[in-house]
Amino acid sequence: MTAVHSEGTELSTGSASLRFPPGFVWGAATAAYQIEGAAAEDGRTPSIWDTFSHTPGRVRNGDTGDIAADHYHRFRDDVALMADLGLGAYRFSVSWSRVQPTGRGPAVQRGLDFYRQLTDELLDKGITPVATLYHWDLPQDLEDVGGWTVRDTTERFAEYAEIVASALGDRVPYWTTLNEPWCSAYLGYGSGVHAPGRTEPESSLKAVHHLNLAHGRAIGVLRSVLPATAQTSITLNLHQIRPLTDSAADLDAARRIDAVGNRVFLGPILGDGYPADLLDDTAHLVDWETLVRDGDLAEIGRPIDLLGLNYYTPTLVSDGRVAGDGPKPPRNDGHGSSDHSPWPGSEHVAFHLPPGETTAMRWAVDATGLRDLINRIAREHPGLPLMVTENGAAYDDYISPEGRVNDPERVAYLRGHLSAVHEAITGGADVRGYFLWSLMDNFEWAYGYSKRFGAVYVDFGTQRRIPKQSAHWYSQVARTNVLPDLPEEDGKS
Repeated sequence: MTAVHSEGTELSTGSASLRFPPGFVWGAATAAYQIEGAAAEDGRTPSIWDTFSHTPGRVRNGDTGDIAADHYHRFRDDVALMADLGLGAYRFSVSWSRVQPTGRGPAVQRGLDFYRQLTDELLDKGITPVATLYHWDLPQDLEDVGGWTVRDTTERFAEYAEIVASALGDRVPYWTTLNEPWCSAYLGYGSGVHAPGRTEPESSLKAVHHLNLAHGRAIGVLRSVLPATAQTSITLNLHQIRPLTDSAADLDAARRIDAVGNRVFLGPILGDGYPADLLDDTAHLVDWETLVRDGDLAEIGRPIDLLGLNYYTPTLVSDGRVAGDGPKPPRNDGHGSSDHSPWPGSEHVAFHLPPGETTAMRWAVDATGLRDLINRIAREHPGLPLMVTENGAAYDDYISPEGRVNDPERVAYLRGHLSAVHEAITGGADVRGYFLWSLMDNFEWAYGYSKRFGAVYVDFGTQRRIPKQSAHWYSQVARTNVLPDLPEEDGKS
C-alpha cells in the first residue's frame, strides 16, 4: 500500500508579496457565549452551554462563560480596538437566550438593545457587521423538550430569526444562519464533548436534519424580512479528508467521513439532497424516510448568497478494523476526548495525526488543506461565492517581561493559510473574504480558558487586552490588502 496522506502539492507562494482582489473583506470573528459574559443580566437565561459548563467534569478546570471576556460591558472598547487594527468587518453571534430567553414568545428588548448598540458602534467605526444567528447556545428550555432532536426546534429557530432580522436587518448586510452544525449535532448529541452532552448516535443524525431544516426555514424568513441587498449564508466546518493509504479500506473510510462530515450538509443545502451512500451507511441508526418529510428538502435547499468555510487542519483517516478483531474505537479526531464517536455509521474509522508541526490543540498545521477544500467547493459548485469565516490557531501565548505577546508561530500559520486562499483565488475560486479566528482569547468550549486562539491577548483576571504580534501583522494585511513576506525571524514562509 502507498501512503497518500500528503494530498496535493506545496503552496506555490514564491517570495513576492501577494495582493488580494479589490473589495476583499478582512475581518475577525467571535461567538456570544465565548466572549460576552453577563450570563444572567438583562433577562438572559441559561443556554445549553451554561448548563454544560456548570456541570462538574464537563469543562477543563471547571471554567464557565459566566464572565468570559466581559464583552457585554466592554464592547465599545473592543470595537475601538478593532478599528485601531484596521478591521473591515466583524463576525459576531447573537445569544438566543439573551434575545428570547425560553426560545419562544416575544423578545426581550434589553437583549436586542445590546446587539443594536454593538451594530451601531461598528458602523460608526466603519466596520461591517456580520451576524450569525446560532453559534451553539440553544436556550436550555428548548433542550429540555428535546433540543435539536425534535422538529419543533426548527419552528422556534425561524421565529427567532425573524425577531433578530427585524431588529437589525436595516443595518447588518451579512447574515449567517448556523455556525458549524456538524459540531452542534455530532459533538453535542453524538460524542457528548459539547453541550448538551448527549451520546446518542440516532439523536445526532436527527439533529443534523433538524439543523439543516432550521437553516432552510431561517433563509426563507430572512428573505422575507431583509432588504434585497442583504447576503445570506451558512457556515460549515468542512473537512479536508485524506486517506492514510490508497488501500480500498482506507479509501472507503475517507468516503464515509466525507459523507457524514461534509456531504450530509452540502447535499441538501445546495439542492442535491442527502447522499445515497450516507443513507446506506446510517440506515441501521435512523429511519430517514420518516425523518425527512415531504417538502423538507425544498426548504433546506433555498438559495444562499454565500457559503462560509471554517478550516483549521486536515483530517487523516484509515479503516480502524483489525482482521478477526472487530471494530476499533476511533483514535483522537481532534474534537475532544470521548468514548463515543462523533461519526455515526463510521465508528470503525481511525483518525491519525499527520506528521509535522502542530498547534497547542495538537492539530496539524497544513495550509494545503484549506486550498484544496476551497478548490473542491469551487469545482463542485461553480459560481458559488465563498468566504473563509474562521481560520486560526491556538498557541501557548504569554506576556513577555516587556509587556508584549510575541506569537511568531501564529503569524506563520496565518501567512501560510492566507497564501493558500490567494492561490485558490488565483486558480479561479470566488473567495470574497477572510475572518480570523479569533479576535480575542476567549472561553474555548470544553477546553475552558486553557487554549488561546485570539489575535488579542486577554488577561482574564483583569480583562486587560493586549494585541499580539499576530494582531499587528494581520492589521497590516487588512489595511493594505497585501500579504507580505514573513519577517526572517518569524519562521518559514
